[in-house]
Amino acid sequence: MLQTVCQSLSDNNQVVRSAGLFALGQFSEHLQPEVSKYCAELMPLLLGYMSALNQAKIGHITKAFYALENFMENLGSEIEPYLPTLMETMLSALSNAENLKLKELAVSAIGAIANAAKEKLVPYFPPVIESLKGFLTDTRDEMRALQTQALDTLSVLARTIGKDVFSPLAAECVQLGLNLTNAIDDPDLRRCTYSLFSAVSTVSPDCLNPHLTAITTIMLLSLKSTEGVMAHLEEDKAFVLLDDDDDDDVEGDAILDDEGADTADLDTAGFSVENAYIDEKEDACDALGEIAFNTGAAFQPFLESSFQQVYELRDFPHEDVRRAAFGAMGQFCRAQHKVWQENPTEANHQAMQKLLGVVLPSFLEAVRSERERQVVMGVLEAMNAVLKACQGEALQSPGRLQEISQAIRDVLKKRTVCQDGGGDEADDDEQQAEYDAMLQEFAGEGIPLLASAVPADTFQPHLNELLPLIMNKAKSSCTVADRSFSVGTLGEILQSLVSVSGGRACAGKLSNRLLPVLVAGVRDSDSEVRNNSVFGLGALAQAAGPLVAQDYPMMLSLFSNLLSKEQDRRVIDNLCAALCRMIMSHMAGVPLEQVFPALLACLPLKEDMEENKTVYSCLAMLYSQNPAMVVSQIKPIVSASSHVLGTKDLDPETQNTLVMLLRDVAQRHSQEFEGAVRSLPAEQKMKLTAAVSQS
Repeated sequence: MLQTVCQSLSDNNQVVRSAGLFALGQFSEHLQPEVSKYCAELMPLLLGYMSALNQAKIGHITKAFYALENFMENLGSEIEPYLPTLMETMLSALSNAENLKLKELAVSAIGAIANAAKEKLVPYFPPVIESLKGFLTDTRDEMRALQTQALDTLSVLARTIGKDVFSPLAAECVQLGLNLTNAIDDPDLRRCTYSLFSAVSTVSPDCLNPHLTAITTIMLLSLKSTEGVMAHLEEDKAFVLLDDDDDDDVEGDAILDDEGADTADLDTAGFSVENAYIDEKEDACDALGEIAFNTGAAFQPFLESSFQQVYELRDFPHEDVRRAAFGAMGQFCRAQHKVWQENPTEANHQAMQKLLGVVLPSFLEAVRSERERQVVMGVLEAMNAVLKACQGEALQSPGRLQEISQAIRDVLKKRTVCQDGGGDEADDDEQQAEYDAMLQEFAGEGIPLLASAVPADTFQPHLNELLPLIMNKAKSSCTVADRSFSVGTLGEILQSLVSVSGGRACAGKLSNRLLPVLVAGVRDSDSEVRNNSVFGLGALAQAAGPLVAQDYPMMLSLFSNLLSKEQDRRVIDNLCAALCRMIMSHMAGVPLEQVFPALLACLPLKEDMEENKTVYSCLAMLYSQNPAMVVSQIKPIVSASSHVLGTKDLDPETQNTLVMLLRDVAQRHSQEFEGAVRSLPAEQKMKLTAAVSQS
């Protein structure tokens, strides 16, 4: 299919080329990550195509940008070789194009490039910023769409380019946004300004503090506003639905440009609401929540009024606004928890508990009675974020643990209103099934969060009721997604038990039920199921330790067989981490003289870099207890270390652990250490020597 589409890009007929571009854009949007694997073939093709666009019609150019943007956004670091050509094309469009639509498309594409390139875009940042600032200070009416896009891209840059680069501009960006909202009455422009304030709060929250009165005032006005909302009679509904099609042009741009028309959206309660005003309310909720969290104590004077206004929107006719309102309510809880942590006064504690006492019951009510799956997913996600942040504080109220466990159980058993076949009327069966699976995943994610928030004995009765619902999805007759979710959730639950009171005994009791499921998962045909199962076995060993000593030989044999034939690097990385967890939890159960060299032969980790923490913590522990064995394997250890030291693959704490270990070996066993360093390639030798010799 891709080959056919690529051939169509060089067709003589522009209609065929347009269709090819649209298809490529759709592939990029809906067939990830597979499409990105063809980067080396597709990017040169698209770049060549872009360079020849000067004389094309704007509708055709729109499709070319659509294809390019959707493809680039998912490339990540693979975009790097194409950056010079890409940015030359975009900057040229910004500075030379008289056509405002072309500038708008280029500004949007720069946002997509930034999402992929992140800090690698820094060399191009000054000219981009100068162009954006120029657009944002031009008050002509015809600039409106370009300004809206410039604000969007500025928000992306704030989140991706790096704090050090963006912070010096933060205050100016806030002022630019305020100037625009004061000068121009336009819901799209306000919406994008709110997103900009929100993005700035992630890199430089202090810049917002002097303006919080002005910012919250305008956002609360957006939330209160009834502009764009109309009640209408039942028989009018059909006509409202048709509005979308009225302004279709020959080029078919409408299909690519959701933002362009003020189409009316319809909801279940007999209202139509103009898209722009829905989006404004939705983005105001999102921004208020994020700003509240990031500005912390400075937001306190505005929290109550913001919360009241957002809380009223939980019944708003349009589902996107309801979902955003629930999300913001969760952010307010997290914000209040952070304020209490930083300043643990009784007043702050009471304020947090009061907020949790309103928000969590409203979440639970929404899970039970909300008709739209998308909203319930948003509610579960928000509730999970609150549980993760507030831990046991979220479960202080009597019965709260029981209520949340019950809500999770209801979703897993498909007993909620949104799962009864109502709502989401336009969705086909396949999409409903996909939404149901996602809903259950969000619900399942709550189980390990509850497990880590209370003592194991307190949660065990609820866990006993929830586990069968998770384990049922691990059967071979279930879909790959279900099997992966099942064993992944079991692993996360076991990991949660590591850090709670009574967790070891609880994990020991569960081992007989969970082992067969995880062992079967390690033998699964799907790599993600294998990966999650390997992680689960490692987590079981870590949580239960000596209580599963009798199962160690079987687990080691299973891992040995897997290692001899496994091709997937992520699975191998997790296997290394699982072995390390077994060693750290019950060293006596592992024949180190065989296992340790086999483990080191798999280093450095290639894909799951988070597990470097586990691996190097294990090395440090082994060195403290059996230095002779570590020194005997110093060559592979030094080799693996030289790949990760001084990179983002290690967090600062792990970096420090590894450097201390290497320094100690260098001091006490200089001959062996120097021999190992000498065998490294020159560049790695230099990097390792520099890291170890730094004070």
